[in-house]
Amino acid sequence: MTDDTHLQVWVTLYIVTGSYTRITEVQKATLKSFRGVMKAYCGKLSQVSKFLIDTKKPCVKMVKSVEKDIIMKIKLTREFIHKLPKTDLHVHLDGSVRIETIIDLAKKNNIKLPTMDAHELRKLIVCGEHTTSLEDYLRGFDIVNLVLQDKEGLRRAAYELAEDAAAENVRYMEVRYSPILHTLKGLKLTEISQAVIDGLKHAERDFPIKTGVIICGIRNMDPTTSLKLAELAIAFKNKGVIGFDLAGGEYNHPAKDHKDAFDLALKNNLNITIHAGEAYGPESIHQALHYCGTHRIGHGTRLVEDGDLLNYVNDHRIPLEICIKSNFHTKAVKNIQSHPIDFYIDYGLRVTINTDNRIISDTTVTDEYMLAINELGLSYPTIKNVILNGFKSAFIPYKERARMVNDVLKEFDLIEEAELKTVVKVKENL
Repeated sequence: MTDDTHLQVWVTLYIVTGSYTRITEVQKATLKSFRGVMKAYCGKLSQVSKFLIDTKKPCVKMVKSVEKDIIMKIKLTREFIHKLPKTDLHVHLDGSVRIETIIDLAKKNNIKLPTMDAHELRKLIVCGEHTTSLEDYLRGFDIVNLVLQDKEGLRRAAYELAEDAAAENVRYMEVRYSPILHTLKGLKLTEISQAVIDGLKHAERDFPIKTGVIICGIRNMDPTTSLKLAELAIAFKNKGVIGFDLAGGEYNHPAKDHKDAFDLALKNNLNITIHAGEAYGPESIHQALHYCGTHRIGHGTRLVEDGDLLNYVNDHRIPLEICIKSNFHTKAVKNIQSHPIDFYIDYGLRVTINTDNRIISDTTVTDEYMLAINELGLSYPTIKNVILNGFKSAFIPYKERARMVNDVLKEFDLIEEAELKTVVKVKENL
């Protein structure tokens, strides 16, 4: 760009945007698109002002149009996504224990594992293309839970999960697990609950992350167990527990069988999220909504099969906790490219992106976003909206949630100024 042209661009920006403090790289690139027009009308500097006054609105329209196109085509690197503030609303404690920690806890407590070799153990626990179903996917949990039968193991697993999340700039995380699975050596449900909360609170003191606990009933267990776990969740409400869930094998284990547990939870104003529409169809989502009163849907991959129900979810702004990689592992989708998340977003549903199980699926929140970008073509404005959806859908009081969203928006502005040389405005989704 010549000095004369640069001056013309500078004056253009001053007149069009009212700012002369700096010219960002994106704006420079934008203005190159009508450099020829500038030359044609602005052969002499004295003619610049008249040209700009006469054509101010077209210039503004052209700048915004081209700049929007550039922003939509920004190449999103892993390093950039890693820097962004994020949430993880759907992550299981026992699916996210480090392989090294599993081995260390086994050695300390003389627990026999199938193997003490980290590489071999990883092959047994971590899922891949060979995984055939949700039931097959859940098998690795049996190994992990061998070392989560004492308070030390539970505290450590919770602490390290929060540490790993904070390391990739997850600012808010909701950790879910079923305490009943950790009673094999005689721990009381209250001891289990307190140990997990203590581990997370310790991590909050050490790292820039806020956490909450969701206690899970289990579909394939007797409904009276879910009722007992709902009572536990209510007892620990406002002491670290923020919600109640129903997990486990979905097929042939309907949510409505556990209605008593959810009636009790709702009577006590507890937040509800339910795994639904993953291994079973829209009927599972219907039951979660209309029998159990859920406020969010865990997965919801098969919601796309029922247009009327999809519109109900959309109209009532019920968030979907999407976990792309695990949905492929459980064969809720045949491949990543066929995942309906892009359709859900385009249609206007409130979508969030989550890990489900960091170790079982060998994933991170950053990995999940990169899958959405590279395999499903999500643009940066879309990614930003999805991240904000996560903060908006958190199970925390409204005023606290509003403060968190505002803080995150400020952090976005700073990162975008530094990395993209512009602030990306996104259309607000209610």
